[in-house]
Amino acid sequence: MKYVLVFLKNKKAAFGLGILLFFVIIAIFAPYIAPYSPTYMGFVPLQPPTKQHLLGTTATGQDIFSRVVWGTRLSLFVGITTGLIATVLSVVIGLTAGYFGGLVDDILMTIANIFLVIPGLPLIIILAAYITIKGIWPIIFVISITGWAWGARVLRSQMLTLKNRDFVNASVVVGERPLHIIFADIFPNMLGLIVANFFGASIYAVLSEAGLEFLGLGNSNAISWGTILYWAQNNQAILFGLWPWMAVPGLFIALLGMSFALMNFAVDELTNPRLRK
Repeated sequence: MKYVLVFLKNKKAAFGLGILLFFVIIAIFAPYIAPYSPTYMGFVPLQPPTKQHLLGTTATGQDIFSRVVWGTRLSLFVGITTGLIATVLSVVIGLTAGYFGGLVDDILMTIANIFLVIPGLPLIIILAAYITIKGIWPIIFVISITGWAWGARVLRSQMLTLKNRDFVNASVVVGERPLHIIFADIFPNMLGLIVANFFGASIYAVLSEAGLEFLGLGNSNAISWGTILYWAQNNQAILFGLWPWMAVPGLFIALLGMSFALMNFAVDELTNPRLRK
């Protein structure tokens, strides 16, 4: 509880958390906030913003505002879920490589280096294009498998500085198993870095999901901010003067990314004395 209060006292953290809670509320209460069903196609197509349709209507007669509201659920789910999966992979691989060293370290870090050297976005596009199953879980898998390597290297470096500390040597002397030492003794001392890694992975996930959906490599029938941008581009929203169709989901993606970034900066400031004012 003490750490939560310290975190919230940071202005960047408070502002970032406020934005995130705003989207969480929208996602939870989407059925009550959205005036219409996001799949209903009975309205006049390509209407400009009006009182009845705050952001206008799509080329198939759907209410854009309702789709943006419902799209919050999927975009937020992808960001948080992928961030968690990528962070778990980073923690397991990074801490294992750093603690055991030797051949284990060489193998795991070689794999991590391969993922770091290969450009991220092209690799995501290639993987997504060759996965025939369409849906949100293949997208989560693709982004997770390409987003863990940087965090793993950072956590490995931190493990190398901690594994020779006195409290770790004491655990070795009393006969504690390696898994206990890694996850019970060392892991709590790296919690700030791991949280920062989660926020960084979540930013990567939100932007990557939007990019993949915008390129048509996801499920175009799903309702997310990325698919809204995809259909807006395909139906030439700007040409018809329906700029909110593209601007609002784009703004929401930027705000959610900024939310995770601000909390990431806040964790860095709280865990790194040199960054504190």
